[in-house]
Amino acid sequence: MTDRKAENRAGAIERVLIANRGEIALRVARACRELGIASIAIYGDGEEHAAHVRYADDAWRITSTSGLPYLDIDAIVSIARRAGAGAVHPGYGFLAENAAFARAVQEAGLIFIGPSPEAIAAMGDKVRARQIAVAAGVSPVPGTTDPVPGVAAARAWAKENAYPVAVKAAGGGGGRGFRVARNEGEMAAAFEGSRGEAERYFANPSVYLERYLEHPRHVEVQIFADTQGHVVAMGERDCSIQRRHQKLIEETPSPAVTPEIRAAIFAASEKLARAVDYIGAGTIEYLLDADGSFYFLEMNTRIQVEHTVTEMVTGIDLVKEQIRVAEGQPLSFAAPVPTGGWAIECRINAEDAARNFGPAPGRIIAYEEPKGFGVRVDGSLSAGGEIHPGYDSLIAKLVCWGRDRDEAIDRMLRALGDFRIEGVPTTIPFDLRALANPVFRAVDATTTFIEEHPDVLPAPAPPAVTMNPDGEAAPAPASLLVEVGGHRFDVSVIGAPAPASARTEGAGRAKPRRRASAGTAVAAGAEKDLLSPIQGTVVRVAASDGQTVSRGALICVVEAMKMENEVTAHRDGTVRDLAVAVGEGIKVGSRIATID
Repeated sequence: MTDRKAENRAGAIERVLIANRGEIALRVARACRELGIASIAIYGDGEEHAAHVRYADDAWRITSTSGLPYLDIDAIVSIARRAGAGAVHPGYGFLAENAAFARAVQEAGLIFIGPSPEAIAAMGDKVRARQIAVAAGVSPVPGTTDPVPGVAAARAWAKENAYPVAVKAAGGGGGRGFRVARNEGEMAAAFEGSRGEAERYFANPSVYLERYLEHPRHVEVQIFADTQGHVVAMGERDCSIQRRHQKLIEETPSPAVTPEIRAAIFAASEKLARAVDYIGAGTIEYLLDADGSFYFLEMNTRIQVEHTVTEMVTGIDLVKEQIRVAEGQPLSFAAPVPTGGWAIECRINAEDAARNFGPAPGRIIAYEEPKGFGVRVDGSLSAGGEIHPGYDSLIAKLVCWGRDRDEAIDRMLRALGDFRIEGVPTTIPFDLRALANPVFRAVDATTTFIEEHPDVLPAPAPPAVTMNPDGEAAPAPASLLVEVGGHRFDVSVIGAPAPASARTEGAGRAKPRRRASAGTAVAAGAEKDLLSPIQGTVVRVAASDGQTVSRGALICVVEAMKMENEVTAHRDGTVRDLAVAVGEGIKVGSRIATID
């Protein structure tokens, strides 16, 4: 192992192109600067002034005929070569787990900061990964060992193995391409839904089946490996608080993992990494049952969103370690990795938890991050920043450290209360309620926490613009500072014009975009028109003109900010004048259909 302070690195990388955007691109650029490496940013239309672009040492616009610049392998590799990069860091998402991208980078004579294309391909195909796990002696969740060809075969397997059954994308991850069938009647919708989402996100419609565990915890192990044969399990993270099988709150260590389970799960993770000659940072995910049994789920062959909590308890910069390993250096640490304290991360997303975590693209009007001892914020936005509907809904990652779990939770509650974001709904109200919930405090929360404890969901966020009966924008509440007998009060006056000082102060600033709130369709529940609560692209139409539906019946599915959102009937009746089609864009407040 090497001295972590040794910066005269043999075969040192001098310039790194970051094939990503947002907070992870900024995170990588900062690590590069500490190592004395020049960072190269790429950006698409409308991102000329993005934080990661301004911070990087060099920046190049990327265009693509497909309209998806961050997914264009040829364009990214071309820029890397023109910009004089010696290496490419993929971040997470986009092409981070794409074996073809890693191979293209290497074929261009550049270093890919990540595992080999062969390892990515082996673990990226979830069916193949299950087979590798079995061969390595690591038990996966019981399920099929090959892709399932169709609904009939899926029903046959489920009949033999019992419901509920999870239908999962073979080439997927991040909760996408994941459906649950609890009985035979639900299998067709689950199978087709999973296959369709897998095709759209991963260009691979193959799906497989697993026994669906009802109340597990989701535990993952951070592993790191170098080219000298060292493989180290650095620690585990508990990611059980999820919506739509996507993580919201993560912590380390896991409060449910005993020393005996930890030793066994670390050994299994290191063995599995060695089975595919893994190099770099990776995460192996498991489901932990109440009896202490753990089952392999998948391996993420990249840095994780939640790598921050591992950094907080180990003191090791995982991104810098990725770069060092890519240069051929041995790991700067050995097992067992010393840890101290407890760390929790809340993903602050532009979503309205009260409306099924519906994404809410828009402009941030006010933004102030929390500060103080043990508080870290990884973000890239500020006041005036735009939440782009084409990308995911992450605004920032709030991470808090404490000497023990209670202190970490209390610090997180304080920091969440100090976090000011205005202009879009966020998950902060949910985070506050979830962390204060006695079930979470008592270490009893599983992956079904939100479904079983709906009281953690806050009241709907207020409309971004209040509409008067004539359909015109009503004046926003005026914020006033009032002193009564020397006692200070902050008050809001509804229906009054803003004071002159507030109007003057706001002159010249970006104004909030006028848009209907996500609750428009709900508020108009007695009306015949079903209005879209979100902006996005229609990916499925489940109803047809003349069809009789009940309140809550699925009408269509709208993809927004990398999430699929079901739009359901707001009343009983008959569908008339269906106004949406697959592939069409839709805006907030647009009429989807009339139900009379």
